[in-house]
Amino acid sequence: MSPTPVRWLRERARPVRRLLAAGIAAGAAQAVLVCAGAWLVAYVLAQAIFAGRGLAELWPALATLPPVAAARFALSLWQRRATFEAGARVGAGLRQTLETRLRALGPLWAARQSSGDLVTRLVDGVEALTPYYAGYLPQVAFTALVPVVILLAVLPAVPWAALVLLLTAPLIPVFMILVGRSAQQASERRWTRLRRLGARFMDALSGLTTLRLYRAATREQAALAAAGEAYRRDTMAVLRVAFLSALVLEFFATVSIAVLAVLIGFRLLAGRLDFQHGLFVLLLAPEFYLPLRALGAQRHQRMDAVAAAEGLMELLADDHATPTEPAGVRPFANRRIALAFERVGYGYSAGRAVLHDIDLAVEAGTRLTLVGTSGSGKSTLFTLLMGFAAPDLGRITVNGEDLALLDPAAWRRHIAWVAQRPHVFRGSLRDNLLVAAPEAGEEALQRAVQAAALTTVIARLPQGLDTPLGERGQGLSGGEAQRLALARAWLRDAPLLLLDEPTQHLDRATAAAIDHALERLAAGRTVLRIAHRLDNLADEERVAVMAGGRIVESGRVATLRAARGAFARLLDADRAA
Repeated sequence: MSPTPVRWLRERARPVRRLLAAGIAAGAAQAVLVCAGAWLVAYVLAQAIFAGRGLAELWPALATLPPVAAARFALSLWQRRATFEAGARVGAGLRQTLETRLRALGPLWAARQSSGDLVTRLVDGVEALTPYYAGYLPQVAFTALVPVVILLAVLPAVPWAALVLLLTAPLIPVFMILVGRSAQQASERRWTRLRRLGARFMDALSGLTTLRLYRAATREQAALAAAGEAYRRDTMAVLRVAFLSALVLEFFATVSIAVLAVLIGFRLLAGRLDFQHGLFVLLLAPEFYLPLRALGAQRHQRMDAVAAAEGLMELLADDHATPTEPAGVRPFANRRIALAFERVGYGYSAGRAVLHDIDLAVEAGTRLTLVGTSGSGKSTLFTLLMGFAAPDLGRITVNGEDLALLDPAAWRRHIAWVAQRPHVFRGSLRDNLLVAAPEAGEEALQRAVQAAALTTVIARLPQGLDTPLGERGQGLSGGEAQRLALARAWLRDAPLLLLDEPTQHLDRATAAAIDHALERLAAGRTVLRIAHRLDNLADEERVAVMAGGRIVESGRVATLRAARGAFARLLDADRAA
């Protein structure tokens, strides 16, 4: 049974219990100092006004007030620092947990998510939790401790005043709960609206070129404006409820203090209460109700945290992650890679199979080309081979060992992948190369650059390898980005090379140059590649033809072309295009 959001939030606080306890202890100590300061002030005024004592007699008490105030200030700083540090640590730990979880879920899962919704949950969601741990959670403890400390101080001095405080105190939390229900619902609506708005904005931003080409940008702008206006209304609804709640709490706190002040005034007039004790109680009355009022003012932090926690819990509880690695996962290290798919089946979701009974073998140091129409399952084979998903049926073996039993990190170090559209990160060209091998030296970098024919590209860049590049390769052409990906593969120097048609979107001259460099890179390595330009395949090239998630033909290009089967039909369609 999954925990409730509130319980889940409390569980996240376990690693920082000591910090929270230190902050709460500092808050309780402040309450003790408040009582001491109030007693000193009441004593000094009573002695000066009614006993006629002068400064010479009262200076010890007066001299004690500044240290008490300074100690209270120091404790306040310590309390804020401790609780803020607790909130920051919970946020940092949760970010690390989410990062680990996203790695486990893998790129296959991430590709099916709305990037805007995901970013909202990971950024705004985690940020919403820090005030909960730094502010609201300690305030709950203060609300329980501080009034008790003040009651214990008031009880010996004026017992009936302690009873009045005790009877009026529940009014504030009762009305806080009544008003808070509608505020919680409004906060949940606002958070849901924010996630939808973030998802729509990111989708519109990523598809801006398409929207402009189809003259739909104005319509999407209007839709975003309407969504933003709806979010504004939800936010204002939350604020209205919050302000109403604060007003109600202030009203009852003020009325309670006023009732106590009137009772003290009548007793002073009747001579049934001395001035010192009456002033002492009046000075402490606002401090008694202050934690309750502060808790009411901080309830929106709890509401935001609970709403955010629901989205984060969904993310952490997603059951589509790569299966947990079994105990005794073995390391892997081999410069010769032989692959075998044994009756492999896989589906992205229940009832939607993508691969069916795949039987395929690639000997060490050989090359196999996968061909087929879009959606036939070629890229899914790569996904399984890289360990981003596990087969539902059958198994994949590497040199005879089940891939599921190998350490994923060790296995991936043996793979170099060149995609159709390689990702270029924001940073320098050097940074983007070192993604493949962070420990590579300058000499290895230069060899990879020359092998990928990237030298001329670097020569024209103003800062050479240190030239900053924009997100997704801004500053490089498509062919230059592919050369960068090729240089990464050279730098990786891995025994298994996966090529996802890296020349698909390039002109023929650039594609020919990339293919020539790939031929040199593939020498002596096990190569599995996806090809769409079938005319470029040599007669002796070994291919496997995929259709509907199955391998329907395999063999040499010349043999399959002569057989006039599935490969020949694909070849004819390629030539006609």
